[in-house]
Amino acid sequence: MTEYQNLSEHELQAVIENAEKALKNKQSNKRKEVIAQIKELAASIDVVVEIHEPDKRAARKGAKVAIKYRHPDDPFKTWTGRGVAPKWMQELQNAGHQRSEFEV
Repeated sequence: MTEYQNLSEHELQAVIENAEKALKNKQSNKRKEVIAQIKELAASIDVVVEIHEPDKRAARKGAKVAIKYRHPDDPFKTWTGRGVAPKWMQELQNAGHQRSEFEV
C-alpha cells in the first residue's frame, strides 16, 4: 500500500478521486448484478418485475423561483407567491387591494 505521508497534496487528491471513481463503478456494477438477479428470480416463477430508477435530474435543489409580486412603494419587497404571504402583502390586502394589482 502507498505511503500516503510521502505523497504531495496533488498526488493525494488524485488518489482520492481515483478511489471515488472505483467505488462508484463497483457500486454501479453491484447494483446491476442485483437487479439482474431479482429479474431472473422473478422470471423463474413467471412474475414480471419493474424496477424504477430514481430520476437524477429531479434532484435539482436551490432552483430560483421568479418574483411574482412587488410592493408598489418599495421595489426591494418582493414575493414569489409561494408560502405564506409576507406582511406587506397582507397589509395591502387588508386595506382593500387585490393581489393582482402587484403582479410583476
